[in-house]
Amino acid sequence: MASKWLSLSKVADILGVHPSTVRNWADQGVIPVHRTQGGHRRFQRDEIDLWMESQRGNVPDKSNGMLQNALGFARIQIVEAHLEAESWYQKLDSAARMVYRQSGRALMQGLMRSQSGKTEDAQAEARALGMDYASIGRRYGLTTQEATQAFLFFRNVLMEAAFHSYEKAAVKSSYAWGEMLRHINGFTDQILLNLLDTYEAFARAENGSS
Repeated sequence: MASKWLSLSKVADILGVHPSTVRNWADQGVIPVHRTQGGHRRFQRDEIDLWMESQRGNVPDKSNGMLQNALGFARIQIVEAHLEAESWYQKLDSAARMVYRQSGRALMQGLMRSQSGKTEDAQAEARALGMDYASIGRRYGLTTQEATQAFLFFRNVLMEAAFHSYEKAAVKSSYAWGEMLRHINGFTDQILLNLLDTYEAFARAENGSS
């Protein structure tokens, strides 16, 4: 397995520039860099890969791969204290809370899969996730509003993870940022619409059987 960390000279080789150029870029904040305790510059491979993609960010064909790379090394941080502040979360027992924590990761994985497939595949993925969120909410007694709040909580966590990845990789292309937002919003909006449609279908079925 390739090392996670790269030296300045290695990055210069990858980029095909002189080491002094990489040094200047790092010091100017153009390229993502980390400092060791001894003050040496070190570069994270995933961040450099994403940065390189961002330099081609004005090419539409590259935008999907760039977001997928970002999500590939994004870390979803679901802090229990933040969840405890949510009124919908307070209604859940320990088993239900575990299911919802896992649903945040399922959302990220679904978005990643949607990036590598066709438009129809992405729409099918969104429908499936919307139905899953609705089914989970109904199973644990959440109202439509509460299930929506739960989904929006995890969507915000996902977006923060993507933002953090782009910021760490020093992505400066406005096109790349715009494409990332459009992809996440478009996909998650479809999930939310399917969540609401599924809740309505449950309600109609209940009213029809009463």
